[in-house]
Amino acid sequence: MFLIDTNIFLELLLDQKRAEECEQLLGKIANGDIEAVVTSFTIHAVEAILNNSKLVLTFLRNIENSLGLSIYDTTIDDQQAVAILMSEKELDFDDCLQYYVAKKLGAEAIVSFDKHFNELDIPRKEPKEILDKLKR
Repeated sequence: MFLIDTNIFLELLLDQKRAEECEQLLGKIANGDIEAVVTSFTIHAVEAILNNSKLVLTFLRNIENSLGLSIYDTTIDDQQAVAILMSEKELDFDDCLQYYVAKKLGAEAIVSFDKHFNELDIPRKEPKEILDKLKR
């Protein structure tokens, strides 16, 4: 199981340079070929950044219909634990939240382009790495 970071969704939805590999990975998750989790924090962040009703609806419908994707709703206790962990891991709140949830759920890796995750005890993977591994 992988934790999908916010930037993977944004890369695709904003049609940035690595959108294609994100689309392929999210497609495999949508089909149920890969098991993944996304935090409710990520969903809200994507909604706020998109700030476009049509794009937000498309995003939410894709999340809802994705067979291999589950949503983790953080509790106040989770968020307090993240606030405490921030200084230890030297991460900002959103990155620390992703790390905390990945650790709590036993994720194999955090899927992200964010290099802040490189120095942690959970590996960071980029979509292409996961897709290449599936081809083998």
